[in-house]
Amino acid sequence: MREKMYKTNRREFLQASMAVAAAAALPATLRSATTTAPATAPTTAAADGIRRPTDVIELGPEKVKVSRMAIGTGTMGGGFSSNQLRKLGVDGVADMLVYAYENGIFTWDTSDSYGTHAAIKVALKKVPREKVTILTKTPAVEADKLKLDLERFKQEMGTDYIDIILLHSRLSPDWETLDKPLMDVLSEAKQNKMLRTLGISIHSLEAMKVAAKSTWLEVCLCRINPAGIRMDAAPEDVLPQMEELKAAGKGIIGMKVLGEGQLKDSVDDALLFALNKSPAHSFTIGCESKDEFKDNFDRITRLAAQPA
Repeated sequence: MREKMYKTNRREFLQASMAVAAAAALPATLRSATTTAPATAPTTAAADGIRRPTDVIELGPEKVKVSRMAIGTGTMGGGFSSNQLRKLGVDGVADMLVYAYENGIFTWDTSDSYGTHAAIKVALKKVPREKVTILTKTPAVEADKLKLDLERFKQEMGTDYIDIILLHSRLSPDWETLDKPLMDVLSEAKQNKMLRTLGISIHSLEAMKVAAKSTWLEVCLCRINPAGIRMDAAPEDVLPQMEELKAAGKGIIGMKVLGEGQLKDSVDDALLFALNKSPAHSFTIGCESKDEFKDNFDRITRLAAQPA
């Protein structure tokens, strides 16, 4: 009996030792002994051409890693409170973010105007900071205020740095001139390691045309769906401009891919468009519950296996 116990314990000891050694061989950014691990691991974009929601994309010139699908926290945002926040509360939104991470979706899309920074902070208590990519946006129009806002954003989200910051909702074809003081603030913050990459959230075709030629812009959000709902122009006009952005080396994240919920009767068609027709490297979808996230995630996983 004692011999049997010794053999069992020795085998368990050797297995445990091997596991520890394997973990020690990983980079520090991939190790965490006390935090949640994804049930569905992110995957490198496959050579088979299948575009999975968990694919890891290197976005823009700084090659910031994002999951092909991002989870948004700003459906019908307004008044510094998103629908998610009103329905779920801070803890509920945080749980949804963690649930997305557990399913391999590690890019979290927020904004100052959504009011969901506090949910990011709660979620980061359960997920290693270095394993998620946080995108936020600023509506600031004054440089001095933006400097203060950046510090506030970090405190609100409980992080020392932000992965992606965008000037929110840019419409003017003169945005590069008008936003020069703000752009300088973000460039300095990037130099000081407060953020990793920067750009704008595009809300007009004219602004998009300027973005493709900008030497400052690295990443942008573009509104794109097959029906042209809540977009800057018809898809046939927007798609060529997005191709120019892509050819210029800009990182593109698609938004409004479900027409802000108006394409609920043709979700599969809209998601297939986002996967196979849109030039965007990745896309963000606002979800208002874990069930809604899982439905979108499962649809994309199923649709991804279909021929383009």
